[in-house]
Amino acid sequence: MALPDSFLQELKLKTDIEDIVSSYVTLKKRGSTYVGLCPFHNEKTPSFTVYPETQSFYCFGCSSGGDAVGFIKRIENLDYIDAVKLLAQRAGMQMPEDGVDDSLGKKRRVILEINREMARFYHNYMMSDEGKAGLNYFKARGLTAKTITKFGLGYAPNSWDRLLKHLKEKGFSISDMLAAGAISRSQKGSYFDFFRNRVMFPIIDIRGNVIAFSGRAIDSSESRRYMNSIDTLVYKKTNEVFGLNIAKDSGSASLILCEGNMDVIAMNQAGFTNCVAGCGTALTNEQVRLISRYANEVILCYDNDPAGRKALDKAIRLFNQTDIKIRIPNLSGGKDPDEIIKNVGAERFRAMLESSSNEIEYAILNLRADFDLNTIQGKNDFLNEVIKLLASASPIEQDLYISKLCEELQVDKASAKAQLSQFSKRSKYNSQRRQRQNELSERIRRERKESFELSSTPKKIKAEDRLLGLLMKYPSCIKHLDGFNADCLSTGFVRKVYDITVRLINDSVPTDLIQYSELLTDSELGRLSGIIARSSDSLNPDGEFKDCLKAITEEFNSVKNESGVDLNNNDAFLNALNKLGNNNNNT
Repeated sequence: MALPDSFLQELKLKTDIEDIVSSYVTLKKRGSTYVGLCPFHNEKTPSFTVYPETQSFYCFGCSSGGDAVGFIKRIENLDYIDAVKLLAQRAGMQMPEDGVDDSLGKKRRVILEINREMARFYHNYMMSDEGKAGLNYFKARGLTAKTITKFGLGYAPNSWDRLLKHLKEKGFSISDMLAAGAISRSQKGSYFDFFRNRVMFPIIDIRGNVIAFSGRAIDSSESRRYMNSIDTLVYKKTNEVFGLNIAKDSGSASLILCEGNMDVIAMNQAGFTNCVAGCGTALTNEQVRLISRYANEVILCYDNDPAGRKALDKAIRLFNQTDIKIRIPNLSGGKDPDEIIKNVGAERFRAMLESSSNEIEYAILNLRADFDLNTIQGKNDFLNEVIKLLASASPIEQDLYISKLCEELQVDKASAKAQLSQFSKRSKYNSQRRQRQNELSERIRRERKESFELSSTPKKIKAEDRLLGLLMKYPSCIKHLDGFNADCLSTGFVRKVYDITVRLINDSVPTDLIQYSELLTDSELGRLSGIIARSSDSLNPDGEFKDCLKAITEEFNSVKNESGVDLNNNDAFLNALNKLGNNNNNT
């Protein structure tokens, strides 16, 4: 292993997974475990579970799983070593200097160094006589020198290789520049600057690292108005949010989400420091989950045009799959926040934000336009649609809205509440049933896939999973492996985990999940976490373990004898399984 076992064990002792996860996910205690909404996929019913006893987590909805290192690795988009470093720093531990394979971490750090140098270059160029075009653009947009400096804004020269030459002088290689997305390669093999003749917006993560750039064309003849950095080791645009590095320190429990970088910057200058924007053209699930970690409430401040309203509807759907509250302001005086602030001033804009509607009020307001409330049929249809909206609201919200609307429309409140109660129960039942069906379908699909791809029968897969679970939980079971042919195990994941576990036990190292984090992929770690999550205690671990060995050996020999093929030949084995399956169907 790259990291000493003693260091990993100390890190495990000083790291509490519940404490780590709860800073990202709202957890509720359920028996000896904790549950919450999964941060790695959208869900309304919690299926994400934290196990303090094994210091692991597992989601029964999307099969994500692992230990504290694996969680930080995924949630913060870090490699293994950087995730360990973050947890070690949190625990007050010093990273070991010898024997650490930090090649990926070094590549990430080089890219971050290039990005930082690019930000300096673009800003300094804009502040020079040659870069006045960029500075004039920002001044024309009403930005002050203080705001320009605060956001590190800059300008990319209208040149093919000005940045390339600068980075060469700083000692960076062509391969590193390509990896950072600073330059591109033509079909003829020549290299050129990726951004040219554009005002530049550095994208900075919550740790203060420049991770990417967004460039806006100032030449109206340019076909692409915006260009964003390519995805790199340090940046994936679907995961990042512009301005969060500043907004998280605003002291506000709410965030204002708008469409563009200029909206964020203009709003900051006007005193609204808690505003952010998604990176890329459309809001993503990953960006919603990131925002949800830093706010209890989000004000959706989208452009006041058809495209903005379409984006707003999508944002509402995405945030409704989280436990974060949303509000929608009724904007007027311009098409976007930047223009509105210029036209009516910051105070009028603040009043619009403070009078924002929640998503229910916003939806009811929009519904009104679709029905003729002067007719009995119009009132009936309108209330039926409102009841659908209120099904997921709190009892107090339901009572308030029903009371107000029934009084306004002169409808009996008791009848409306009875209909709402019936619909709410039916809606909740259907939602839970759909989630259970989806989880069951996913489990069946996964087991079938493993059955064929891993050259195993369903019975053998269950026996192997139980064997691994028992071996990790009761290491003394290793004594029963004498005479067992490990070649009977499925190749790939099962054999890999088996070999690691046997080695750990023989080396007298605890079989904790943290020992597997560096050696398994995210999907493998998720599968192992699922095995651990489903591995109940055993009243007779030795007997169960021997039964698993027997079942695995018998299944292996049974298929081998009936097929007459080499089980290590995957194609031949799959054909044999298909043949056996057809024979069983015929009988």
